[in-house]
Amino acid sequence: MNGGKFVKLNYLIIPLFTFLVASLGGFITDRGMDWYMSISLPSWTPAGSVIGAVWTVLFILATIAALLVWNKYPRGRIFNQIIIVFMVNGFLNFFWSWLFFGVHQLFLAIIFAVVLGISVLVIIYLAKSKLPGVVWLLTPYAVWVFFATYLTFSVWRLNN
Repeated sequence: MNGGKFVKLNYLIIPLFTFLVASLGGFITDRGMDWYMSISLPSWTPAGSVIGAVWTVLFILATIAALLVWNKYPRGRIFNQIIIVFMVNGFLNFFWSWLFFGVHQLFLAIIFAVVLGISVLVIIYLAKSKLPGVVWLLTPYAVWVFFATYLTFSVWRLNN
């Protein structure tokens, strides 16, 4: 009986973790928008509404991927590594927002974005053999993070 309750609890905890990361990052982003609108941006910068919509979809896909790992991946060392990297990914995601929009440390934001992208690739690599669906769910996230990394780099270059 305890196992069943524990499994059901993940359907609350994992989405709440994702919601917390997204909400805190969104709060910091919203507070930094006046600054963001005052700096030089590349002409190819997507509209804020597009960026917000893409991040919403990516957070949903990442939540589904985390739930798949939690519910389907065999317990053991690799499972633990995947879960740890998912949690680190969430913190990196939040801290990128804080570095970029909160304290305007663009160069550090580039470094965090690169590490964030690597963390997505690590999850994909670790999960691919047992859960190929995780690859499909997280590939758009990896692509977007590397695009966002290049955008962050471009913003840094334009404003230094």
